[in-house]
Amino acid sequence: MYFDVAEQIPKLIMLLYGLLAFAVIVGGLLLLLDAVPSWFARRREQRLIAASAGGGSVPVGRPSRSSEGLFGLFFLLPALLLLTIGLVVPALRTTVFSLMDGRSENWVGLDNYRWMFAQDEIIQVLVNTLIWVFLVPTMATAIGLIYAVLVDKARFEAVAKSLVFMPMAISFVGASIIWRFVYAYRGGEQEQYGLLNYVVTLFGMEPQRWLQLNAPLNTLLLIVVMIWIQAGFAMVVLSAAIKAIPGDIIEAARLDGVNAWQMFWRVTMPSIRPALIVVVVTISIATLKVFDIVRTMTNGNYDTGVIANEMYNQAFRYGQNGQGSALAVFLFVLVIPIVIYQIRNLRKQREV
Repeated sequence: MYFDVAEQIPKLIMLLYGLLAFAVIVGGLLLLLDAVPSWFARRREQRLIAASAGGGSVPVGRPSRSSEGLFGLFFLLPALLLLTIGLVVPALRTTVFSLMDGRSENWVGLDNYRWMFAQDEIIQVLVNTLIWVFLVPTMATAIGLIYAVLVDKARFEAVAKSLVFMPMAISFVGASIIWRFVYAYRGGEQEQYGLLNYVVTLFGMEPQRWLQLNAPLNTLLLIVVMIWIQAGFAMVVLSAAIKAIPGDIIEAARLDGVNAWQMFWRVTMPSIRPALIVVVVTISIATLKVFDIVRTMTNGNYDTGVIANEMYNQAFRYGQNGQGSALAVFLFVLVIPIVIYQIRNLRKQREV
């Protein structure tokens, strides 16, 4: 008993050190957030007093541009520091590692990128990723939009929306485990407990190993999980955009005698276009980075791999840091055009 307590003492000390460091950091930030604005306020009061004592005009209105710049820089510094440590430095290190061998010791140039496009397995991974990026944003946005239009101003609108949005509250790993039970298979004459195979047997057909022996159907079945999760997000955002359409536009369209189909294509769709773009871009970026679903359900086996999962396997399972880093850089390059498009779209909205 004594030795057990003695062994726990260093861990308790480390825990206390961690709590103390956390308290110091948080306390320091709170102190700065309180002290710096007070300092700027005192400086401004001193300038006002000095100006009034000297007989000059008392400046009224906003502070000077220099003080505003220093004040804004102060609040930006923590974010810039965190971005540098958490994003810029790892991105640069990953790019450097992608030009080195598996142990990150010798320079190999672009060999890792040549390997990426020379291996049939990696080509299959890239193709699967493109299928994911095409189908998930398209289907999730379409389902969310159709559902938002159908339940808009319905009697039980809140309940109906909650049911569709509920999967967003589940982690990707939790959703994957749920759907593994849906696709589960039992061999022989055993009763099927997987929902899909149970339905199949009710119609007199043979149960299938859906996630193992049915490529590329297994990839499509994994995509269903992502659509199930993201459709709720699309529905909530697009439903809010639909409700924000000015009533006079809708009333004018009805006075012009448009039917429901014309109302959807000529009024609703143009009005919610900015929200539609945001939804598609957000889901596209999330789909490019998908890892949890593939890792949990198939681990990329049976021709179901995607870039993020293969990147993890190369770097952490096979010890090939260079190849894993090359896949990470390639994934980053794929995300850049989507981000640039979103930034340009936001600038256009601000100009309008």
